[in-house]
Formats: sequence, C-alpha cells, structure tokens
Amino acid sequence: MGVHHVAYATADLDATHRFYTEVMGFSLVKTVSAPTPVGGWAKHLFYATARDSHPGSPGMIAFWDLHVPGMDPPKTAVSTDLGLPDWVNHLAFDAIDEARFAARRDAMVAAGLEVVELDHEFCRSVYAHDPNGILVEWCLDVRSFTDEEATRAEADRLAEQPEFDALPDLVSYSAADPATVG
Repeated sequence: MGVHHVAYATADLDATHRFYTEVMGFSLVKTVSAPTPVGGWAKHLFYATARDSHPGSPGMIAFWDLHVPGMDPPKTAVSTDLGLPDWVNHLAFDAIDEARFAARRDAMVAAGLEVVELDHEFCRSVYAHDPNGILVEWCLDVRSFTDEEATRAEADRLAEQPEFDALPDLVSYSAADPATVG
C-alpha cells in the first residue's frame, strides 16, 4: 500500500505551481475548490508525482491555497516554522533511474536553487527548497537493504545511544556556476 497524497499549505500558489511542474516535473491533475467552514474559500491542487500516474493514483502531492478573511498568511516551512532544522521534515521522491536523477538535479540547479547532493551509500539524494521553505529530495536507490541492516535497525531503535554511521559524501551545486552541473 502506498501513500495516496500528502497535503501542505502554500503562501504563493503561482511559485509553487511553477516549481512542482517545471523543476520537479510533476503534473497538475485535479483541483477541488470550496468555501471554508470559517468563511472565505480554498483551492486544493493535486499534482501527480510520476509521469505514469493517473488521477486518483497513489503518489500525489497537494497544496492548499487558502483565502480566509482575517487569517494570517500560512507558515509553510514544515521544519523551521516548528523550530526544527530544515532537514528534519522533508519530502523525498523516487528518481527511479540515473537519467531521471540527473535530470531533476539539473532542473533544480537551472532554476537557480542551491542544491546539495549526498551519497548515503544505499541511495543518492539531491536536495533543494521549494518556494514554501519545504526541503524536497530526489532519491535514487543504489542497492537493496540487507538482513544485517534490518537487524541493526531494530537494535538502533531500542538503543539508548545508537551506533553512528559514516557521514555521507556531499557535493554542492550552485546556479551561479553552471559548470558544477552534471
């Protein structure tokens, strides 16, 4: 069973739409608009996260565009607005293959975003922030987990102090230097 969708508020619908369609490569597949219980109205926009997705299929991200009189603009940075480091709450999408991983990384850099790539040993990841301050990640699995890792995961879950892993290799990409892109 997969995730049908996750939903977040947006403070800038146009910038959010451009980011998720142009940079992330997602497709707007459905909107639902209705009055809100406290007055005003809201739009709920659904984006398919995979090219082969169809409306209603698992794997969507949705955004609320809220128009409620007297309501402050929404706080949309799901980590920093809660006082957490930005890497704690984030969205990770499956890149599926090396070509898609590179294409999404390059699109992030071409959009002028600060992009970080990490080699976690079992997967490679590229990270950037969306217009709402949400950290998004493209992840490419490079191997399967082992039985030993599953055993260690359970031990780490129970441990007062877990065994530390090696820090991942890090590469930063800057839109100011297009030569840094793949």
